[in-house]
Amino acid sequence: MAVPKKRTSKSRKGMRRSHDQVAKPGVVYCSCGEPTLPHRICSSCGTYKGRQMLTKANDE
Repeated sequence: MAVPKKRTSKSRKGMRRSHDQVAKPGVVYCSCGEPTLPHRICSSCGTYKGRQMLTKANDE
């Protein structure tokens, strides 16, 4: 069975793991001011690229 001959230093371990971080999602602000994900309809006002895509239904 393979066993490391030398101990891995903190620096070498950190350099190896430098690409393992979680990617932050991009945030775009809608014309209404709410943060949304890019290329998606705004969940609060229902617009996409300045056009109204969804209408809000009243629960009355």
